[in-house]
Amino acid sequence: MLGAIVGDIVGSVYEFDNHRSKDFPLFTERSHFTDDTILTIATADALLQYEWDFAGRYREYGKKYPSSYGNSFYSWIHDDEAGPYDSFGNGSAMRVSPVAWFERHDHRVRILAERSAAVTHNHPEGIKGAQATAMAILWARSGVPRNRIRRDLEAQFGYDTSTSVEDLQKTYEYNETCQRTVPEAFRCFYEATDFEDAIRNAISIGGDSDTVAAITGSMAEAKWGVPEEIAREALGRLDRHLGEIYQRFVARVAS
Repeated sequence: MLGAIVGDIVGSVYEFDNHRSKDFPLFTERSHFTDDTILTIATADALLQYEWDFAGRYREYGKKYPSSYGNSFYSWIHDDEAGPYDSFGNGSAMRVSPVAWFERHDHRVRILAERSAAVTHNHPEGIKGAQATAMAILWARSGVPRNRIRRDLEAQFGYDTSTSVEDLQKTYEYNETCQRTVPEAFRCFYEATDFEDAIRNAISIGGDSDTVAAITGSMAEAKWGVPEEIAREALGRLDRHLGEIYQRFVARVAS
């Protein structure tokens, strides 16, 4: 999930000030974690508890860490009786990466990805975005070649990833849906040469930069790992609690 954290922090300063090229500093004084990191670590915490209370953890972290949550999610956080609200926003995909490190079997990853999404994003497109992202991470960390990942994702989930990064830089617009975020993140991953290049691809197309980069980074980490210097810079921007949950989760999946 570190790749998602890096993507979020790098993208935090470009979400509302898009940068349509790959030439930019990865980290600035203003770079910070946002809701993408908060909820990714909340997913990891839910998995660590073995009760898989995703709703409980999302509400807990949402209240503990005020951030730029969407209006529907914000209302849901503060109403403990509220159920899912039929969302197909990209939040289900940006927070799912821990699932693909916690489990190693396709079937289990799909189930947990759906469970993590469905507490809020129970629209079929919201669930699909989470499942497709989780499967891409699982396959990438299992050594599956990217051309096969692309083939299988298109066959199983139907996403069109034919638009190149170069064309996306010219035409892509801000969008917070899974339908117009997840396939673009896949394309940024497919064209990348290494982890950093994947993040630069994601930022360069504009749009919802922190979330596109978080989704892209989660897949890139699975294929290449995160360079030590980049990892150190990103983790140094977490607070103590988030850092501790991250370290506990890493230790758990490594055992």
